[in-house]
Amino acid sequence: MNNYHINTKCIQEGYEAKNGEPRVLPIYQSTTYRYESSEHVGKLFDLEAEGFFYTRLANPTVDSVEKKIAALEGGVGAMCTSSGQAASMIAILNICGSGDHMIASAAIYGGTTNLFAVTLKKLGVEVTFVNPDADVEELQKAFKENTKLVFAETLANPALVVTDLEKFANLAHKNGVPLIVDNTFATPINCRPIEFGADIVIHSTSKYMDGHAVALGGVIVDGGNFNWDNGKFPGLSTPDESYHGMVYTKACGRSAYIVKARVQLMRDMGSSPSPNNAFLLNLGLETLHLRMERHCSNALAVAKWLETNDKIAWVNYPGLESNKYYSLAKKYMPNGTCGVISFGVKGGRENAVKLMDNLKLAAIVVHVADARTSVLHPASTTHRQLTDEQLVEAGVAPDLIRMSIGIEHVDDIIADLEQALTQVQ
Repeated sequence: MNNYHINTKCIQEGYEAKNGEPRVLPIYQSTTYRYESSEHVGKLFDLEAEGFFYTRLANPTVDSVEKKIAALEGGVGAMCTSSGQAASMIAILNICGSGDHMIASAAIYGGTTNLFAVTLKKLGVEVTFVNPDADVEELQKAFKENTKLVFAETLANPALVVTDLEKFANLAHKNGVPLIVDNTFATPINCRPIEFGADIVIHSTSKYMDGHAVALGGVIVDGGNFNWDNGKFPGLSTPDESYHGMVYTKACGRSAYIVKARVQLMRDMGSSPSPNNAFLLNLGLETLHLRMERHCSNALAVAKWLETNDKIAWVNYPGLESNKYYSLAKKYMPNGTCGVISFGVKGGRENAVKLMDNLKLAAIVVHVADARTSVLHPASTTHRQLTDEQLVEAGVAPDLIRMSIGIEHVDDIIADLEQALTQVQ
């Protein structure tokens, strides 16, 4: 199937029905699996045989979805998690421990900022946040002897900063560490970060991949290209006494990172998705390529309309030629960026709230990137835990409205904005 276009992979990868089997991926709603011999189960635990023994680690429904997402991103393997936050946490802790340091773009989702700056700090992992637009010389200053990774988002939520993936990847590799990229907003339909040097890709699958706001989930994809045997990652290149003394780089080759994430981190933390949620995610993935086209075309049309409205102070969307990230967006996402735009209303926060309260089609919800158009004021909701300084670093202005453009008819979305703006003085 490697020669199929990505649109076809959305539908065909991951699960293949054999003769007389269900045409559609079934839900294997079971925690455990029966075998006829202890020897067989032992081989499963030693990774000498393929199969399933406990759903916390692997499940046939989840496994099929993992294979599909790995194929979409161009990775050697993937592991689904119970949420996007779980994916971020495991992706980091798989190679970072107490006393280690990491570098992260300052323009990332507020919840991820809090995970890094507060929770991981309590676990002994230090983070340095950097301006993603800084030049290479400035970014190099953030590296330390104990730096283990660099983290960024393809498209920042909600600042919509476009990361120069090749710049970050080259810098990370020069310093002997991997680049981890959150590709939630772009999805593999619009950008495949591994092709630009990223080593690990994560997603909150609750967003565009699911597409319907019905199932929480996350995923980690291993690009399989990083050299974990460079002396900086003993957790991967020396025996793991908690798993039969396995040396992951020797036993698992290019899949060392994702195998360790599963048999060590998922085993101990248990952040596994339910089979039913994986089933729902698979249904969403089957139409991802169709939905992203509509999300992007609708968002661009709305952004252009907002730019011409005299009650709008500013519009931020990388697809606009006036946007500072337009060139980077065209380089990394030539077919479109995402369906999320941000803008400010003249009159500041008060008028922003008035506009949102008068929208009828677009709903105020603490979610983003699903089929329905929605709006949110991040500074008072998703990013309210950040200081004013952190808000500025993350690109979240007090008057910023984040609007997730859905797949409804674009004329109806614009008409809704137009009638709401009549209520704004």
